[in-house]
Order: sequence, then structure tokens, then C-alpha cells
Amino acid sequence: MKLQHYLGGLEGLGPVSVETRVFVEPWETRIFGIHTAMMALSSQLPLPATPSTFHTVWTWADLRKGAESLNPFDYFKFRYYEKWLGGICGYFIANGYITEEELEAKTREYYSDPGKPLPEAGSAAIDARIVQYLVEGDSPKRDVAFTHDFAVGDTVEIRNVPSVEHTRLPGFLRGHSGEVETVYPGAYTYLCDTGADGIGTPMPVYCVKFDPAALWPGNAEPNFTLYADLYAAYLAAPAEADVAAAA
Repeated sequence: MKLQHYLGGLEGLGPVSVETRVFVEPWETRIFGIHTAMMALSSQLPLPATPSTFHTVWTWADLRKGAESLNPFDYFKFRYYEKWLGGICGYFIANGYITEEELEAKTREYYSDPGKPLPEAGSAAIDARIVQYLVEGDSPKRDVAFTHDFAVGDTVEIRNVPSVEHTRLPGFLRGHSGEVETVYPGAYTYLCDTGADGIGTPMPVYCVKFDPAALWPGNAEPNFTLYADLYAAYLAAPAEADVAAAA
């Protein structure tokens, strides 16, 4: 999460939306459905074969990278599912499913005639695959060999990893230290290789607790603790972090 996607600890950002509806406009349900279908057709689970021409991989990471590629000022202009729509459209253009000109033409076509029927739905095989995917799910846990470098009670330093595309590390934790609270069993991936952030390869995940007074000196409420589940790539032993800082 870049700054505009994780605003913990920042003040003076204006009014906060208290909207509780999952979908506010009817079109938002269609965007969610498109995303779900793309996930199901990408999945490596043993699911029914389909006649779909969708042949690339789409994951939650791709969705988030698409939204986070927006200029920060543009990001705040758009609604939640508008950002989803932008990321999905960018993905289809980048992967050659449609050109930007074709998409613009199709958009103008439906703006000029909002009542025009949408294309016919896909096949029963595609529907069956999507339903089975929703029932079975797709876990980021992977059955691979791994090593836990930290144990409960260890002090760890939080790295300042690059976040060119996407990161699962909150910005306000970078450079701070915490204590390992829980060592989760197994190894986990973030569904696809996200580049410089380094969390594509399956690795351990730890729950780390932090003292808010150290994160926000002089501006933290007393008597509470902050917990964060963090990939191993984000953690370093204190001595290791000192060496990296000195270099």
C-alpha cells in the first residue's frame, strides 16, 4: 500500500465516508462479477475447462496494482469500483484483449445509447467454473519447504522495501521495530510476483506487535497495542537492519 492507499496515522484529510453498503450503484455488481470471473478463469485449481478466450493470469495483486498506478490526486477522485474498473481496463489493454481506441469507441457507443443490450452471457461451462471457484476458493498458502527465521518474542526491524507497483507493508511501520507475537504455520505467497517488493515467493508470515507511542511519538492514545501480519520479506533482525542502514 502506497501512501494514498494506507492513511494510518495521518490527520487533517477531510471528512471520512461512513458508507456501509457493499454496492452503491447497480453497475458496481457487474465490475465485481467481471473481476471474479477473471480470477476463476486464471485459477490453477482443477476446475472445468471452458471455451473462454481469457488466457492470462489475473489476481488480487493485479487488481490492486491497477488501482495504485493512478496518480494520487486522481485516486481520490474516483469511487471504489471506479478504481477497479480502471485497473481492469488497463489490464485488458496491456494484455492485448482490446486497444485503447476500441475501448473508447465502445464507451461512446453505450454512452450514446444507454439502453443498448449488453453482449450475451458466456457458456454454461464458464458459469460452472466460476461457481466452483467461489465454493472452493484459492488460498495463498503453499505446500513448499520453508524456514522460520524468527520466533515468538523476537525483536524485529521493519524494512523499507521498494513499492514501485504494490506493497502489503503499511508505510507507518517502515523503519520501526516490533516484537513477534505469533508465528503462523505454513508458507504464503501474494498470489503473483509483485516485482521489487519481493513477496511473490511463498514465505512465512508473522504477527508483529508495535507500541503506538513509538510509531507516533506524542500523538498516540495510551493503553493499546497495534498488531500487523507481515510477510518475512519485510522483517530483519536488528543487527541486520543496522548493517543495511550503515551501508
